[in-house]
Amino acid sequence: MKPLRRFARSVRHASRGIRLVLLFEQNFRIQMMIALVALISFFLVPLVAWERVTLLVVVAFVLVLELLNSSIERLLDLLKPRLDAYAGDVKDMMAGAVLIASLCAILVGFFIFWPHLASMLARK
Repeated sequence: MKPLRRFARSVRHASRGIRLVLLFEQNFRIQMMIALVALISFFLVPLVAWERVTLLVVVAFVLVLELLNSSIERLLDLLKPRLDAYAGDVKDMMAGAVLIASLCAILVGFFIFWPHLASMLARK
């Protein structure tokens, strides 16, 4: 029973971390809303398995990267309370990583959804 309790405790801690990011990070909330739209579309549009898997992977990648970005920002704020040039550089680099991942996710979403949307519009 101990491993199950340990696992449940880990899930509680992870859930708390996600709640904290949702509460304090506006970009994460925006990305969660976009992810929600993508996942709703996931069920409304007739996608094949590889399209569904690809969407799940890119959505998860962006959200995980934003969680990492937020964690690193908090850690840097703890270690270097006053803005340090290197701390600012690291924060900007992480933001750049999230931006690249987000833009790629948008492109993937476009390439997956556009043919389906175009064929639905052509039928009308």
